[in-house]
Amino acid sequence: MPRRVVITGLGTVNSLAHAVGPTWDALLEGRSGISRITRFDASQMATQIAGEIRGLDTSPIGEDNVVRKLDPFTVFGMLAGIQAMQDAGFGSGAGSEGDEFGCIFGVGIGGLTDIEATKETLQERGPRRVSPFFIPKIMMNAVAGQLSMRFALRGPNFVTASACASSNHAMGLAFRAVKHGEADMMLTGGAEATITPLGVSGFCALRAMSTRNDAPEKASRPFDRNRDGFVMGEGGGAAVFEEYEHAKRRGARIYAEVVGFGMTADGHHITAPDPDGAGAVRAMRAAIREARLQPDAVDYVNAHGTSTELNDAIETKALKSVFGEHARKLAISSTKSMLGHLLGGAGAVELVATAMSIATQRVHPTINQEEADPACDLDYVPNTAREMPVRVALSNSNGFGGHNATILLARL
Repeated sequence: MPRRVVITGLGTVNSLAHAVGPTWDALLEGRSGISRITRFDASQMATQIAGEIRGLDTSPIGEDNVVRKLDPFTVFGMLAGIQAMQDAGFGSGAGSEGDEFGCIFGVGIGGLTDIEATKETLQERGPRRVSPFFIPKIMMNAVAGQLSMRFALRGPNFVTASACASSNHAMGLAFRAVKHGEADMMLTGGAEATITPLGVSGFCALRAMSTRNDAPEKASRPFDRNRDGFVMGEGGGAAVFEEYEHAKRRGARIYAEVVGFGMTADGHHITAPDPDGAGAVRAMRAAIREARLQPDAVDYVNAHGTSTELNDAIETKALKSVFGEHARKLAISSTKSMLGHLLGGAGAVELVATAMSIATQRVHPTINQEEADPACDLDYVPNTAREMPVRVALSNSNGFGGHNATILLARL
């Protein structure tokens, strides 16, 4: 018999803040984490802005010599995961139940920082100077493996890779693992670290990013008429998904219940979404159907909302297809307006925001909503946070490759 699944822990590091509380406060205030890139010289690039993480305390992972063996994407994921486990009350270890606990994380690209650095080492100093830690650092599964070792999580353990939908796929599979009895608890989420010369150059070549370099805080403007592309972010998000009775027995705090998950493919184009949003429509409907709810039960949508011309208009069209007249009653907002796009880590940080919306009955705004776009004519909670009943909330992620993944949360 399917079991109920609840969220008992949350964690995040991102360009706004390095913990859930400060991140949520900043999102409600409508602050932007976007600024000019300082990590390398981006002056020759079309896009010179990003959501960089600065001043990060990595001591929860261990000494510097331990952290140096990890690529930044693993560092971000581990810090978020450690926070989530501590928030859930598991402290430094999962204890004797580790066989029933697992970890699934989403990663879009993986160890890009160390791939670039090691290529330079190889060219300048030769193959004998390549670090023996190079392969373990760049493996996409490193973050799930490291968290498994950190907390003795011996249940299902792997990563998902579906570009910008990676985190939602990871969390959806974690939800299913608990729901169907494969685990009593899953540490899940996603992480990404692609603000590197190669990463930024690659997306510049696609002409997918904003070039509003003179006003970084205004560059990410989902659903606004004057949007000109997404802004890259970095970081990680994590959540503890736990079987409801297991959580109750130990007196855990519950943020929200996970009630549905849907995943589909467009089968259309490697980077452009289906023009009718058909894949996104089917993913949302599947999540709502699994929850045994009607579309008009949904109060809030944390949109994929990338700030690109195609995505925002097509996501709006998809929402109208799923919700009909109720679409105009939805509160919709984009976390990316403030954090930028964390690629494989995006869905995880956005799920943290969605869970906090249910827990606090508040919805963060979509900032930089200045001029209406006729193709984006729903309520995107422009510029100011809103107190409102949030009983059921939906979080969308859509990735290059045509991947669509939707998670549905409800107030317990």
